[in-house]
Amino acid sequence: MTLLNKNEIDSRLINLDGWQYENNTISKEFVMKDFNDVLYLVNKIGRSAEAMNHHPDIFMHSWNKVKISISTHDKGGVTLKDFDLANKIQELQ
Repeated sequence: MTLLNKNEIDSRLINLDGWQYENNTISKEFVMKDFNDVLYLVNKIGRSAEAMNHHPDIFMHSWNKVKISISTHDKGGVTLKDFDLANKIQELQ
């Protein structure tokens, strides 16, 4: 996998609702109805990530929020693989 440059990342982010590029990752914060919905979403993301063998950073906070950050750690930035996972996550919500 090849690292994407900022222009390539920005052009792909247009197709992802609410995702942004920061600190060499693409990320999105989800605000859910309650804690149970947060857990449900995290578990769905976890199953998809495991199936893809590509694992995001997941930060649950407050009682109804979860932030997902995705990068290709061994490449040190964002690759197409990260956008594949982000697109899958978009389908899950």
